[in-house]
Amino acid sequence: MSAGLGIVRVLMAFAGALGVLVGLVVIVSGGPGAFAGLWLVVTGGVLLVAVALERLRYRSEQADRVGARPGPGGGETLDAPMDQRFRRTDEFFEDPTSRRQMRVWLDATTGERRYRAEG
Repeated sequence: MSAGLGIVRVLMAFAGALGVLVGLVVIVSGGPGAFAGLWLVVTGGVLLVAVALERLRYRSEQADRVGARPGPGGGETLDAPMDQRFRRTDEFFEDPTSRRQMRVWLDATTGERRYRAEG
């Protein structure tokens, strides 16, 4: 994970937690602002879920753990060899952001998939 993305995740988590807490305080205090409190709780919760589920697009968890730079189209890097347990498949798709053709590689024993830009 790059330092910039780490900071964004921390800021999003902080904003989400703050939104949930402030929203709960507003709801508990009652009055006409209770609806605004509900809105803050939902928005803060969405931010927290986004931080928990967000990952770089097509990267493996291993690449995220070691902080490897993303390859073209957000997949595995082209300069590192693919782990031997992965086999190239006939499946590919176009990454909607970079317009790169992404090839699917599969570990048949676990079902884990990895993605690498063609070319």
